[in-house]
Amino acid sequence: MEEFIRLLDAGCEELGIVLTEKQKEQFFKYFQLLTEWNQVMNLTAITEMPEVVTKHFLDSLLVVKVFDGIRTEAYSCIDVGTGAGFPGIPLKIAFPQLQIMLLDSLNKRVGFLNTVIQELGLTGITAVHGRAEDFGRNKEYREQFDLCVSRAVANLSTLSEYCLPFVKAGGEFLPYKSGKVEEEAREAESAVKKLGGSMRETKTLVLPGTDVDRTFVPIDKINVTPKKYPRKAGMPGKEPLK
Repeated sequence: MEEFIRLLDAGCEELGIVLTEKQKEQFFKYFQLLTEWNQVMNLTAITEMPEVVTKHFLDSLLVVKVFDGIRTEAYSCIDVGTGAGFPGIPLKIAFPQLQIMLLDSLNKRVGFLNTVIQELGLTGITAVHGRAEDFGRNKEYREQFDLCVSRAVANLSTLSEYCLPFVKAGGEFLPYKSGKVEEEAREAESAVKKLGGSMRETKTLVLPGTDVDRTFVPIDKINVTPKKYPRKAGMPGKEPLK
């Protein structure tokens, strides 16, 4: 555990985040649950402790470099396609004032997420099973969140159609992308506009303690998303908006 805490502390220091002892213990418990459950179901290909700390935990927290308000504001936030809980659970541990909903299309993963939430004693966070296309059309969730985050692997046009319908006008969508994505961002500009968003300048950062790039494409929600979006399940992926 000492090495784990040392790596976590060093990375958090670089990000200007100070964790309490309880929060450090929660991160360590999360790591233990992730590796334990990963032996019986496919949650992540990254299982070595130093890599989990940097490529999952610190990577999730890297968003503070582009959206400082997440440190202190009690935003309502949805994590679309959360998988094993990234970035939503690390954000909840580090910034407990956030109200977070984790959305994933695989029920087994939601079972894991609920176990993590319970074992870590987290409140103000829920995990739900469903597809973004269905939830995005549901009045209970549509345009209900200040913030949407996603590390899901999809091109930006597709991801925007999944995510922007959840965000209130005046809110923010913060997709986590790998490497340099200028061309992808340019190609998605028209789709983002159709969905009520406005793209800001991309920001590429380096993960603490590595030479790995992470690019954020901040998107402001400036108008209500037209009712026809998101299209029915499967369509955003098969035929990305242009």
